[in-house]
Amino acid sequence: MNHKTRRQWLGQAALGISALSASRVLGANDRIRVASIGLGGQGSGNASRMAKVPGVEIAWLCDPDQAALDKAKARYPQAQVTQDFRRALEDDSVNVVVVSTGNHWHVLASIWAMQAGKDVYVEKPVSQNIWEGRQLVRAARHFNRIVQGGTQQRSDPFHDELKAFLDRGDLGAMRHVRCNHYSMRATIGKRSTPLTPPAGLDYQFWLGPAQDQPIYREKLHYDWHWDWNTGNGELGNWGPHILDDLRNIVWRDRITLPKRVLACGGRLGWNDAGQTPNTHSIYFDTGDVPVVMDVHNLPRKKGMKAGDVYWRRRSNAFLIIECENGYYAGGRGGGTAYDAQGKVLAKFKGNGGATHAANFIDAVRSRKRTDLKAEVEQIHYSSAWCHLGNLSWQLGQDGDLDRSRAALASFKPWAEIFEDLPAHLAANEITLAKGDWKVGAMLELDVAAESLAASSATAEALRLWRREDRKGFEVPESF
Repeated sequence: MNHKTRRQWLGQAALGISALSASRVLGANDRIRVASIGLGGQGSGNASRMAKVPGVEIAWLCDPDQAALDKAKARYPQAQVTQDFRRALEDDSVNVVVVSTGNHWHVLASIWAMQAGKDVYVEKPVSQNIWEGRQLVRAARHFNRIVQGGTQQRSDPFHDELKAFLDRGDLGAMRHVRCNHYSMRATIGKRSTPLTPPAGLDYQFWLGPAQDQPIYREKLHYDWHWDWNTGNGELGNWGPHILDDLRNIVWRDRITLPKRVLACGGRLGWNDAGQTPNTHSIYFDTGDVPVVMDVHNLPRKKGMKAGDVYWRRRSNAFLIIECENGYYAGGRGGGTAYDAQGKVLAKFKGNGGATHAANFIDAVRSRKRTDLKAEVEQIHYSSAWCHLGNLSWQLGQDGDLDRSRAALASFKPWAEIFEDLPAHLAANEITLAKGDWKVGAMLELDVAAESLAASSATAEALRLWRREDRKGFEVPESF
């Protein structure tokens, strides 16, 4: 098949030709045809959730890995399949594209879909860096598309119930927020020779905008998360959910970006090919309620099949809102509010955002982006918090826990992290050696300009702010 070249795609979009096919208001009885791009665990789940929405049909299955296509085709036998998703974008009967690729493809795939006149559901983080995230938002506005981020908890009714409870003031004024993610991961190995891509994989298309670099981990799929070329580490994996909860629940999205960000951490105990930290602590100065985030991928104790716990609250809750008269602790499935003596004040039960796909489809039909629970600009901001935490760490210098604590010595919630860490490292039989731990740069932002302030805009910071895309797969500068 003779596919459109990227230049042709951009030329069509500039003339306003390709964005016409899905712009009409769809009636309740109109079928919505979906092209599902990326068919790994999350992609297969997204296809399933879309297929359950009344009036939705999975029309195309797209993945550069033939094995993934074969598996998905067995579930959706009527769907067309392709390793190059541009074939699906050429189909004028497709209304919606679901982007569940690796992070490095999220923005470019979404923009190509919008240029072809499709609405987009894109997984979190909606970008791999802040610059391209803003380009995604600009494209959504330019092409007037409905674009939903994959932070499904935004569609969970318990969020509105919790916000109403906090507004009542039973807990008093908020003092600070602690965000945690204590999951367990394992080493991804370190090969002595580069990995050979799996048979049946169109590796060059899998790479897309990412650079063609040798890979020394044991597996290609999923473990791309821990390589800066294609992923954003654990902070970019779970952080968009947790920090989006923070922005949505605490501020109702009023605060877009933090004013300052400081991160510390390291990749400890594994000696593998991964590049991203598995122990990562971040401070966000919001100009309002201060926030600290703590991420651990090591177990509670070496050999134990259990993640770590925030011992001061005996909790591994994602979101702990500390207030003058008590606190709230919760995660994806709900949470609990306590008074200062530990008495339960209220409990909240969540549904995990089971209606998120339906919310997106409803907005596709109405053509009103205000109907979306996770409109792309808000999820761009939540993703950007993660990118900033990673950027501070990447710019860090060799240090230790004492230097980390001293960076914000007067802020007790930050000091507590480094009071607790020695016991966590000892439980995992880890002794920090030179080069194991980074103390990040305190990044200062010009929030209005969505850029680094002059004091933080070093040459290295600007180099990391925006990825250099591979030739032929560049995110557009303009539309």
